[in-house]
Amino acid sequence: MLTLKGIAAAPGIKIGPAYRIGREEYIVPIQSITQEEIPLQIQLFEEALIQTRKEIIELQKRISTDMGQDEAQIFDAHLLVLEDRMLIEEVISRLKKEHLSVAYIFSEVLKKYIDVFSKIEDEYLKERMSDINDVGRRILRNLLGKEHKSLGDIKEKVVIVAHDISPSDTASMYKQNVCAFVTDIGGKTSHTAIMAKSLEIPAVVGVQNATASIKMNDILIVDGSMGMIIVNPDEDTLLNYQKEEEILKGLSDKLLVDKDLPAVTQDGESVEIIANIEFPDEVPSVKLHGAQGIGLYRTEFFYMNRKDLPTEEEHFQAYKYVAEEMKPYPVIIRTIDIGGDKFLSQFDIPKEMQPFMGWRAIRFCLARPDLFKLQLRAILRASVYGKLKMMYPMISGIEELKQANVILEQCKKELKEKRVPFDDDIEVGVMIEVPSAALIADLLAKEADFFSIGTNDLIQYALAVDRTNEKVAYLYEPAHPAVLRMIKNVIDSAHANNIKVGMCGEMASDEIFVWILLGMGLDEFSMPSLAVPSIKYLVRSITAKEAKEIAKEALSLPTPKEVELFMQAKLKALKR
Repeated sequence: MLTLKGIAAAPGIKIGPAYRIGREEYIVPIQSITQEEIPLQIQLFEEALIQTRKEIIELQKRISTDMGQDEAQIFDAHLLVLEDRMLIEEVISRLKKEHLSVAYIFSEVLKKYIDVFSKIEDEYLKERMSDINDVGRRILRNLLGKEHKSLGDIKEKVVIVAHDISPSDTASMYKQNVCAFVTDIGGKTSHTAIMAKSLEIPAVVGVQNATASIKMNDILIVDGSMGMIIVNPDEDTLLNYQKEEEILKGLSDKLLVDKDLPAVTQDGESVEIIANIEFPDEVPSVKLHGAQGIGLYRTEFFYMNRKDLPTEEEHFQAYKYVAEEMKPYPVIIRTIDIGGDKFLSQFDIPKEMQPFMGWRAIRFCLARPDLFKLQLRAILRASVYGKLKMMYPMISGIEELKQANVILEQCKKELKEKRVPFDDDIEVGVMIEVPSAALIADLLAKEADFFSIGTNDLIQYALAVDRTNEKVAYLYEPAHPAVLRMIKNVIDSAHANNIKVGMCGEMASDEIFVWILLGMGLDEFSMPSLAVPSIKYLVRSITAKEAKEIAKEALSLPTPKEVELFMQAKLKALKR
C-alpha cells in the first residue's frame, strides 16, 4: 500500500483501477519542400486551422448544453489561439524562408511558445500554457491526419492517471466512465480543476510522481477532499473507504431531494445560503440547487475574450435580467475586480512583479472613474427591477471606501438629473479580503451597509502564500489560527455595528468550516450553486449552541492540522 499526496482539486471519494495515459507526443520529421509546394502547404495549414476551429466550436456547444456556459467559455481561450496573427504569420514566414513542411514548422513554433510560457514566473499565466498546448496539438493532429482517442471512448469505470489532462479531454469525461483523475502537475486554478468541480469528478492534481508510482490497473482510492491517493490499499483500508463512498452517495441523493428546505439550525437560528455566479445564464443552476440569492456576481468577465469595452447598456441588461430572475431574493454585484490573475487586453495595465498586490480591483476603479461610473450607473438603473446590492473589492482602508462612495453619489446625481429611476437606498458593502481591512473592521463597519469576507485573497495575503503556486500550496491553510481569528474579529465588528456579514470565498463551501463559521455568527454563506444543498444540510444538522461550542474549541487549537482533525471527527460522526 502506497499513499501519495497532492492538491485537492475537486472533492469526493472514488475507487477504481488506474488507467494511465501517456503524453501525446508527435515526432514530426524534417521534410524539405520545393518553392512550388509552398502554396499547397499554406492551404494544408489553413484547412487544419478551419478543422480545429470546427472541432472546438462543436465541443463548446456540447459543453454549453451539458454543463453550462461558464464551462464552455473556457474554450474561448482556445479559439483566441487560432486567431493569433503572430503565431500564424510566423509559421507562414518560416515556411517560405526555410522550405520545410508546414507540420514541422508548426511543431517548432509550438515548442517555442510552450517554452516561453513555461519560463513565466506567474503561476496563473503558466497554467494557461495548457490552453496553447491543447489547441496546438489539435492543430498538429489535423496537419498529420492523426486520430485522437477520446477519454469518452473508455468503456469501463476507471481512474485516469496522467502527467496532465487538457481541458478538452476533461470535457470528454462528461457522463462517461471516468470516475476520478490524478495528475502530476496542475493547481487549484487550472482549467482542468475548474471543470472537474463542475463535472463533480473527484480530482487530485500536482502529485508530481503519480505517473512514476502508479501502474496500469493498480487499484486506487482517490480522496479529492483531502488531496490523497492510496495505491493498492489493504483490505481494511479498502473496506473503510467503500463505506465512506456509499455514505457520500446516499447523502448526495438525499441532499437533492431536500435542497429547497431552509437553512435553519435545530434550535431555530437561520442563515442565508446563497450562490456565486460569473454569468447571467448561471441563474437557472442557482435556482435548481435551492440557493436563496446571489452573494457574489463577478462582473470582470464582461471584459474578457473581447477586443472592445462593454457598454453601459450591456451591463444594465445583464444586471436587470439577474435581478428580475432572482426576485425577491438578493443579488450582490461585485464591482469590477481586474488585475491580479485577470489580465485584460483593453486596458494598458503594466506587467507587475506582484500583480495580486498591485494595480487592481478598487485601486483600478478609483484611477479610472470613467469606467467605474459606467458600471455604477448600470447597477443603479437595474436596482429597480429586483433586490440589488453592490460591494467594492479589495478595500484596504476608510479613504478608499469614502472615495468610491463619492463617485457613487455623483452617479446618483446624474441619474436624478435625467429622471432615471433607481433605488436611492441600495445597500453598499465592502469585501474584507485584505488583512488591513480585517484589522479595522470596526471602523469600516460604521461606513458600510454589510461585509462580505473574500477568503481566497484574505488567506493568501495573511499567510504570504501565492494561492496559484503549487510549490507552496501546502502553506495555504484556511484553518490557520490567524485566519480564524481574523474572521471572528470581522464578524464581531460587523455585529457590534448592526450590519450583516457574509462570506463568498472557497471557505464558505468547505464542509470542514461550516459549523465553525456558523458558531462564529456568520450570517450568509455564498458558494458555487452545486455546493448549496450540502451546506444547507450541515446547517440543519446542528444547534446554534453546539456550533458555538465547536467554534470556541476550534479557535483554541494551535495548529491548522488540529483544527482539521477535530472537524473531520465531528463530520464523520454526523455521516454515520
